[in-house]
Amino acid sequence: MILYDTKYLQLKKTSSKTGNDWVYAHRPNITNVVVILPVINKEETVFLIEERPPITAEYGTKKTIGLPAGLVGDIRKNETIKDAIRTELMEETGLKADKIKILSNCIASSAGCTSETYTIALAEVNNYKIIEKPIDDGGVIINRVRVKLADIDIWLKEQEKNGYILTAQMLSALYYLKEEIK
Repeated sequence: MILYDTKYLQLKKTSSKTGNDWVYAHRPNITNVVVILPVINKEETVFLIEERPPITAEYGTKKTIGLPAGLVGDIRKNETIKDAIRTELMEETGLKADKIKILSNCIASSAGCTSETYTIALAEVNNYKIIEKPIDDGGVIINRVRVKLADIDIWLKEQEKNGYILTAQMLSALYYLKEEIK
């Protein structure tokens, strides 16, 4: 049952196994979400420093650290996951992937709160060259930071101490990357 409906988000109600009401968020016009881990020259990646409205609304000036990501099929109907990966990587970083590898294809974002799932992709970029000027995604993206893969753990801990919120999608992508390079 739909409780509230907008173009991009619905609030729905269903019943749990025991018959209790369960309210959750649903995106009615997408097939998936892609999260892209760009790895440049096999030695560094690009993180996005973002001001996400829900985080700002609840936590004030805190910023998040995430990865390029986007909705599949919200604008371009019949869009494939790989098409969305290429498009979002170009839009948010200005980079073109030389090779794309799906690391995981169905991860729940927050299974108790939303029906949204996402795909994690490794985008290998052989040469850091901005092909198109990146967009700021409606003012959400405020900076792009390149970090050496060898320094990620220390860098992320330092950013967290400085008050940044780390996104679950970014952390799960790094988990899959570590599995990939073992």
